[in-house]
Amino acid sequence: MTLFHIAQINIARLRHPIDAPETAGFRDNIERMNALGESQPGFIWRGVGPEFDAVDTDGKADPMLTINTTVWESIEALAAFAYRTDHREFVRKRSDWFVDLGRPSLAIWWIEAGQVPSLADGMARLDLQHRLGPTAEAFDFKTRFEAPLSQLR
Repeated sequence: MTLFHIAQINIARLRHPIDAPETAGFRDNIERMNALGESQPGFIWRGVGPEFDAVDTDGKADPMLTINTTVWESIEALAAFAYRTDHREFVRKRSDWFVDLGRPSLAIWWIEAGQVPSLADGMARLDLQHRLGPTAEAFDFKTRFEAPLSQLR
């Protein structure tokens, strides 16, 4: 049987540069939030390095853009981290640090267990959700889709 996990990407455009005083509440807690997420039940993987790290602007076309990509055992585990830990304060203060993109900033989708998404895949999921709205290929917390039917291998 094929098992599925949840992948997610969220992007945000900073109101001020990452080293600005106005961004300190975000910047000074990035490592703590990443460690908190990684310690949560159901956490599997987080994209790190130049392709994924929100504070590593080398090689990025837009240093004001932050990116976070993770994989979780279930959407419930992801939601528990996002909304029922200290991370919920980041969600509440989002508009203090980030501008509205005018399009989805979060995309969630199902992946086969053992797989990890690339940044390109995540960005394509965000674009898909922007063009079509929530679908089984890219959705959000408000409009969830069940995992694909498990198949015999």
